[in-house]
Amino acid sequence: MGKEIKLGLVYRDMWQSSGKYMPTVDQLCAVAPAIIDMGCFDRVETNGGGFEQINLLRGENPNIAVRKWTQPFNDVGIETHMLERGLNGIRMSPCAKDLRKLMFALKKKQGTDISRSFDGLNNPRNLKLSFEYAAAGGMIPQGALSITYSPVHTVDYYIDLANKYIEYGAQEICIKDMAGIGRPASIGKMIKGIRDNHPDIMITYHGHSTTGFSIVSSLEAARNGADIIDVSMQPLSWGTGHADLLSIHAMLTDAGFHLKDINMDAYMEVRRLTQSFMDDSLGYYINPQNRYLNSLLIGPGLPGGMMGSLMADLEKNLKSINKWLTKNSKEEISQDELLIKLFKEVEHTWPKLGYPPLVTPFSQYVKNLSLMNVMQTIKGKERFSMIDENTWGMILGKSGQLPGDVDDLLLKMAKEQNRTFFTDDPQSLYPDVLDDYRAKMKDKGWDVGEDDEELFEYAMHPPQYEDFKSGRAKDNFEKDLAKRKAAANIESTATTALAPVPSSASQPKSLVVSIDGQRYNVAIEYPDTASSDSALSGAASVANTSTSEGKYISSPLEGKFFLTKTPSEKGIKVGDTVSKGDTVAYVESMKVINAITSSESGTVVEILVNHGDDIEEDTPLIKLS
Repeated sequence: MGKEIKLGLVYRDMWQSSGKYMPTVDQLCAVAPAIIDMGCFDRVETNGGGFEQINLLRGENPNIAVRKWTQPFNDVGIETHMLERGLNGIRMSPCAKDLRKLMFALKKKQGTDISRSFDGLNNPRNLKLSFEYAAAGGMIPQGALSITYSPVHTVDYYIDLANKYIEYGAQEICIKDMAGIGRPASIGKMIKGIRDNHPDIMITYHGHSTTGFSIVSSLEAARNGADIIDVSMQPLSWGTGHADLLSIHAMLTDAGFHLKDINMDAYMEVRRLTQSFMDDSLGYYINPQNRYLNSLLIGPGLPGGMMGSLMADLEKNLKSINKWLTKNSKEEISQDELLIKLFKEVEHTWPKLGYPPLVTPFSQYVKNLSLMNVMQTIKGKERFSMIDENTWGMILGKSGQLPGDVDDLLLKMAKEQNRTFFTDDPQSLYPDVLDDYRAKMKDKGWDVGEDDEELFEYAMHPPQYEDFKSGRAKDNFEKDLAKRKAAANIESTATTALAPVPSSASQPKSLVVSIDGQRYNVAIEYPDTASSDSALSGAASVANTSTSEGKYISSPLEGKFFLTKTPSEKGIKVGDTVSKGDTVAYVESMKVINAITSSESGTVVEILVNHGDDIEEDTPLIKLS
């Protein structure tokens, strides 16, 4: 009998790599027994990175979800694991040391056995506390190598990195091939090197199938010493997700490895339930393009886990770009054309940023800046004329040292903008917060929860937790889902209609749709509509920078408006004087914060939008005299 290979089901990542939301706690509890009955899994990824924020966005308590979802696996001895982002904890931005320490102790008490910890820059220093806190909390600390492909990310680089992780306290190693661009031969050499140095350490291969490499990489990983292979299963395997359980099982069995048998009746039940969750609501948040392999991603190397948000961003920005092109009497572009422009721009921009591994959150930063460069150059502006604050933080070293060198152009821009580079431990930039949040909860009359779990959620996800507590989150989700269902119903009706398409003059521009007693105004767009019509569809009021009545600062892009980045800052107010180039506010777009600078000098006469409002590109924000 050949070597035993264990299988891990990445049920959390299956959903996150495909769309936006996870199933509800009731749905997760319904599918757990069938996953157990399949009999082939030694591990299941239950929570971590994004899971709890998604719970909050749906109006659901994540602590209840984690406890109930992990319990069935705990009861039968299947190990559960979570994904955590080192300095960022389980969110997209850095967090305090006391919050990180609480997280590991809490998640163990809630039923999570293993912490898969990765750092977006592969900095061992950023993960040392994760390994220490996980072990202290009773979890197994697993160090994940974020695999990317560049001149600086060599096989030896990753073998040395694993050595450092183990020296700092990692008890297991995961090859986290989040973009599926690790070349199979290199993956094999990498694992062999780690195995030669550490004969007894547990090694997992986790690969996304995005580019098509991961199925071969799984075989190379097993042949060179991996113990566990992560898999997905229908209907969420392949595409931007992971290789399918059935394919991996058959391939490795044929290669002589020993794997546990699959109970196919239970498999079909998990498959049926998962599909039902998609049919109920979650499928409305899955872009169909995410269900396909895409070899075009070999070049830019963007990860499967962010492709859902990428396609959503492209859809929004395509409308913005085409609105500008139409207004300037230029030919519109298609989504495919924009996608290729973005991929080419990532290949240009990524080296200039110092080759950060293309994993959350830095893959988002690289993608966002590249997309911004595309949008700016289409409009005749210079590359890097707008860099968001999160990306600047990465460039300046506030998340740790970059693997490569930052381009001279960006170094010059930093100097011109009086930005300071940081070389110390990034954790020192983020002071402890739990006492402050405990006091806030006391003032609000909120319970800190069992094992301080509600305190943890509030401190980890402040705005999302407040929306959850107020009921806004659930209300917003239900309204958004209703709109998506209405739009899908209209699209389905239009597709199946037998009547010829009427001329543009007679086509309706909107419908009022009633769902469960709630009325929604739904705008309708037609592919052959004249450009003047498409420019009007969903467009916000746009003002010139200067008019006879005054001067306006307008939004450079679509997103959510904020007067300040943090609650401690003071925003501008009526009567303040601003100079050309001053930062006057911020817009959150594509998960990063962008500074809004004034293109004029003057005195603030009126602030036209509220803190937290959703805004469109070119929306007038501030009126100056």
